[in-house]
Amino acid sequence: MTDPATEIPLDRLREVLDLLVRHVSAQAPGGRLALPADAFWSIPTASLTDICAEPPEPTIGMVSESWHGLEAMLTDEGRVIGHGFVWLADVLRAIGAEAV
Repeated sequence: MTDPATEIPLDRLREVLDLLVRHVSAQAPGGRLALPADAFWSIPTASLTDICAEPPEPTIGMVSESWHGLEAMLTDEGRVIGHGFVWLADVLRAIGAEAV
């Protein structure tokens, strides 16, 4: 089964990200978010879209590890990798679970 491609205009993605950051900024005293849970269940990225297969055993991910990978890219652009979007998704999911 093949799903049709979803096209996301990058300028609109930037707008949405900015809108969401502004939204949580209004709730974040001192410009910092406190996320109470660090550990989360993780499914290997390659398995996420194979909906016809039996789901694999989850592993444990850590929001702090994902955030560390993202911060490392800020200090050295040579460390920027596409997998950073997966780390960003981990962090955004944790924020979304706590944001009002």
